[in-house]
Amino acid sequence: MKRYISFLIITALASFGFYACRNLLDEDPRDQVFIENFFQTENDAIAAVNSIYAVLNSTSSAPTFGGVYHSSYWVVSGLASDEMENRLAGAPDLDQLETFSFRPVNSYIYDFWRNAYKGISNANFAIEGIPLVKMDEAKKNRLLGEAQFLRSLLYFDLVRMFGSVPLVLSLEAELTPARTPADQVYARIIEGLEFAAQNLPESYPAGDGLGRATRGAANALLAKVHLTLGNWQQSISYCEAVMGSGRYGLWDDFAEAFRLANENGKESIFNIGFGTANNSISFWEVGQFNVRLLPRALSGQIPGVNAQGWQVATQHLYNSYDPQDRRRAVTFLTTIQNTDGTTTNVEPHIQKYWDRIAEPAAGNTDNDFPYLRYPDVLLMYAEALNELNNGPTAEAYQAINSVRLRARFDGSQELPILPDLQGLSYQQFKDALLQERRWEFVAEGHRWFDLVRFGKLQDLAPLAKPGVQPQDYHNLFPVPQEEIDLNPNLLPQNDGY
Repeated sequence: MKRYISFLIITALASFGFYACRNLLDEDPRDQVFIENFFQTENDAIAAVNSIYAVLNSTSSAPTFGGVYHSSYWVVSGLASDEMENRLAGAPDLDQLETFSFRPVNSYIYDFWRNAYKGISNANFAIEGIPLVKMDEAKKNRLLGEAQFLRSLLYFDLVRMFGSVPLVLSLEAELTPARTPADQVYARIIEGLEFAAQNLPESYPAGDGLGRATRGAANALLAKVHLTLGNWQQSISYCEAVMGSGRYGLWDDFAEAFRLANENGKESIFNIGFGTANNSISFWEVGQFNVRLLPRALSGQIPGVNAQGWQVATQHLYNSYDPQDRRRAVTFLTTIQNTDGTTTNVEPHIQKYWDRIAEPAAGNTDNDFPYLRYPDVLLMYAEALNELNNGPTAEAYQAINSVRLRARFDGSQELPILPDLQGLSYQQFKDALLQERRWEFVAEGHRWFDLVRFGKLQDLAPLAKPGVQPQDYHNLFPVPQEEIDLNPNLLPQNDGY
C-alpha cells in the first residue's frame, strides 16, 4: 500500500521535472525518510501541491494518476439523473448509469473512486512534507491551505457519492482501512476547509495563480458542505462571505461565462483548469467536453472538428426551458449548418463549452470545468434562507431573481420572460430553486447531487426517461467491487447493491 502511494506521488512529481531521490522498487520504502529527503526547497513544496491539481484534470489512464473531473464526475452525475442520455455504442457502463442498472463493477464509478484517492494521497504527501521546508511562513500556510482545500473537495464528493468512505489522512495509514462514518468524514472536510479559508489569499498576482484555490473557493465550498448537512445558518454565513467579498458577480450575458477569455473571471469561484488558459501551472491538459458532447455530424461540416456526441441532453430537459431563455440557446445545439447551405436537425447536444471564436475547430478544448460558479452561491443562499425560515425571504427572492434576470437577456436586450418570483410558499420556492439549478448548471456535475439533496431523484428521473425508475438506494453509488476485492474491510456494501 505504501509503495503504491509513493509511486503515485513520485511519478506525478517527476512529470513536472521534480525527481525522486530513491529507488521506487525498494522492497520496504520508508515514506517518512522519503518525505524528509524530498522536501528541501520552496519549489519542492510547490511541486507537491501541483501534483494534487494534476490528478484533478489529467487525461492519463495509466496507473500513475488520472483525471477526477476530466470525464467521469460530470458524466456520471449527468447520466444518473434526468440530464443526459448515452449515445456511445458498445459502452454498457454508460448505459447502466443512464438506466440506473449499474452495479459495483462499473468503470466510470471506479475511475472516480480510484482517482479521487490518488489525489488524496498526493494531498497527504504535501500536508506531511511542506512543514519541513524552511520558507516564508505565509506562503507555507498558503500551500498547506491549497492542499487542505483540495483534499476536502475530493472527500466531499466521495462522501456524497458513496456515504461512509475510508478517511485516510496520512501516508502511514492502515493497509486495508475500514470505512469511516460519514459524519466523521464531514467533520474533517469542514476542518480542512476552515484552515484553507484562513490561509488562502483572496486572489493571486496577475498570471501567477490562475486555477488555484482561493479564500472565496474555500468559503463557497464550506457553504455547499453545510447546505448538504442541513446546517442552514452556517451555509448562509459562508455564502454571505463570498457575496460580500466584492470579487464575484454575474456576467450580463450567460454566454460570457463560458468564453475562454473570461476563464477565472468574476463568475468563476473554482475551476478545474484545462489547457493554456491556466499557464501559471503548466501541466494542465485539454478537456474533452466538446468531443463528448457535440454532434458527430458536425465533424463533416467544419474542418478540423473532432466531435463524437457520446452524451446528449434529454429531450425533457431541453423542452423544460422557456424558448427565449438565453441559457437554452447557449447551452444546446439542435441545428447544424451544412456546407451545401442546408440545415440538419439533431437531438439536443450540449454546446456551452464550445467557444466558436477562440476554438472554431471544436474538439479537445482549453475550457475549464466550472466546479463552483457564482450563481451556485446565489442559489445556495436562497435555498438555505428558504429552509431556515420555512419560506422565502426578501433576500432569497433577490438571489434567485438575479439569476433569472440574467437569463432574460438575449445578448442585446432584456426579454419579457421568466418574471421575478414572488408570493411562493416554502415548497413552491424549493421546487423553483431545483428547476432554476437545472437550467443554470447543465453538464456541470450538479444534477444527481441536487436531485438527491432535494429528495427528488426517484420522482423526476422517470419523467425524462420513461420506463426508468431509480430506487431509494440509488441515492448512493456502490463501492467499486475492485476495491472490495483488495480490501474486504470496505464491506458491507451499500444497500441495494
